Amino acid sequence: MIKAFGYAAQDATTPLAPFSFERREPRENDVQIEILYCGVCHSDLHTAREEWGGTLYPCVPGHEIVGRVTRVGQGVRKFKEGDLVGVGCMVDSCRTCRSCREGLEQYCEVGFTGTYNGPEQGTGANTYGGYSDNIVVDESFVLKVPEGMDLAAAAPLLCAGITTYSPLRRWRVQPGQKVGVVGLGGLGHMAVKLARAMGAHVVLFTTSPNKREDALALGAHEVVVSRDPEAMKEHVNSFDFILDTVAAPHDLDSYLVLLARDGAMVLVGAPAEPHPATTVFNLIMKRRQIAGSLIGGIAETQEMLDFCAQHGITSEIEIIPIQKINEAYERMLRSDVKYRFVIDMASLKQEAAA
Repeated sequence: MIKAFGYAAQDATTPLAPFSFERREPRENDVQIEILYCGVCHSDLHTAREEWGGTLYPCVPGHEIVGRVTRVGQGVRKFKEGDLVGVGCMVDSCRTCRSCREGLEQYCEVGFTGTYNGPEQGTGANTYGGYSDNIVVDESFVLKVPEGMDLAAAAPLLCAGITTYSPLRRWRVQPGQKVGVVGLGGLGHMAVKLARAMGAHVVLFTTSPNKREDALALGAHEVVVSRDPEAMKEHVNSFDFILDTVAAPHDLDSYLVLLARDGAMVLVGAPAEPHPATTVFNLIMKRRQIAGSLIGGIAETQEMLDFCAQHGITSEIEIIPIQKINEAYERMLRSDVKYRFVIDMASLKQEAAA
């Protein structure tokens, strides 16, 4: 077994704290990775505090991982020692069901193995995530980080990036279309950048007028304060696609009516409590769609990384030491971050050495 050191939640109410544990020795197709940076996702907080239920403790969160390959199994062909790589939200799946065969491992019919909080395929054991100094992952679930990318700013692409890229691709967002993005947080700011790079006319919806300047700088063409009824009315029946990134319950009808005929609104934010029910007539009178989307498959995630490299897209980040992770969680709850925290794992090495 390989010694590992990280930060873990021991239960739903205590702060994350230093935690020593073990990882498996690399198997034939495994890649061992020294973790350099790990993004902090709102899902980490939800899971650590068991707000979604089913958390396995101790819980080492973190699924926006960028690092350097330090060892490979004998059967590994895609990577070699020294490569810069990424690991996202999944580290395995059944690989045999229809979804897996179609490259949609995130919809594995057996259930994919999360980078943290398991369950491991075959054993059901817990998995430990990226708030740690190393990780061992099957090469099929490791991504290549394109050359020249800022490694820290690339880390959130492994969740926030693919979560917003996948629905934009699935619903075929094209140049000239009108695309709305609801919310300018960790997900929303990536959605604005990606939709703009795809050639769409991008409108950002926010409850905060003070986010206007940031949204325009990130690539939005227009900013609408959603609490202003007159401003909302100006956009009725006009959107081809709306991506809702808000992870708190809110009125979906106010956005559904903005869709043109055959328009779609896709939800990627995951609130702990349900949204209010939608009005059926807002769907049937214009043949509108409301749907959901979950991250992306491994091939699509690599496609997203390559697209971001081509268009110079990374996440807007604030780098923190691991010792400030609990403070970062509290700041996330206050939306006090622009727009993603990323942990510099050099801080963890210093603590381990001490």
